[in-house]
Amino acid sequence: MTQQFHTQEYPPANRSYKDRLFRLVFRDKRDLLDLYNAVNGTDYANPEELEVNTLENVLYLSMKNDLSFLIDAELNLYEHQSTYNPNMPMRGLLYFASVYSRHISSREINIYSSSPKEFPFPQHIVFYNGTQEEPDQKVLRLSDLFRQPNNEKEPCLECKTLVLNINYGHNRKLLKKCRRLEEYAIFVDMIRQNQAKGAKLREAVETAAENCISRGILTDILSAQKAEVVQMVLEGFDQEAYEKAMKQEGYEDGYLDGEKAGYDSGRKEEKERGICGLIRSLRDLDVARDQIIQKLQDTYQLTETEMNDYLKKYW
Repeated sequence: MTQQFHTQEYPPANRSYKDRLFRLVFRDKRDLLDLYNAVNGTDYANPEELEVNTLENVLYLSMKNDLSFLIDAELNLYEHQSTYNPNMPMRGLLYFASVYSRHISSREINIYSSSPKEFPFPQHIVFYNGTQEEPDQKVLRLSDLFRQPNNEKEPCLECKTLVLNINYGHNRKLLKKCRRLEEYAIFVDMIRQNQAKGAKLREAVETAAENCISRGILTDILSAQKAEVVQMVLEGFDQEAYEKAMKQEGYEDGYLDGEKAGYDSGRKEEKERGICGLIRSLRDLDVARDQIIQKLQDTYQLTETEMNDYLKKYW
């Protein structure tokens, strides 16, 4: 069964994932088709030719920022990233594997047949608008992530990810071809400009929303769902701050090493440093206290007593 975008408001906050603004902006199939046409230089006019097949609750259990759809036997995975991630080809591979598995099952394709079967042509595109300076476009390859053997073997797997920089001022031709994408870029740019002038995040978002409405930018969404949009942006920035804090504290590698070692006595001190760094970094980045608590729970599975002790110690 084809999954369709809906026009009603998003479900309450107890949903199992949080949508990002990018998904909201392109939830209408007409806008998604415009984006596809702009990227590919095509001129499809009928939104019903586009079959949305985005997987829910797969791979990304916190922030949903992907859109997957079929059009003219082409399987497209579009993702938005505000933090540069060189591992996107591996994530793309895993996502495509899930989509193809569902495609094969739903159409009862016999892959054990002696005759070759045809499958949709895959395309993976990441729309990047983070603060790290990146070129207008670059290609990431799964093969670059593989550990190289001593001999010169060719890997049996490959997945190419095209990363497009959609920060306002980049990829001007692309943004001009897709007004919706340009409006999204302008809105994000306004938020950052407001922050640069000293505004707190919520104030920066709300001011940007009002300015956009007055200028006819994303008016349909911002007029009808301003509160939801503000919350999405705040949650998105909290997630970005969390990811930056992990990198700043060298947490990611240390945590994975500690996890592998089972947090023996030699790892307890490392875990303590990680918790301290996480609390203080997120606090310094103005992440709300309840959001920090949630990150601690998600990351370390602490008891309520442990949580309170660490907050008292390191806040």
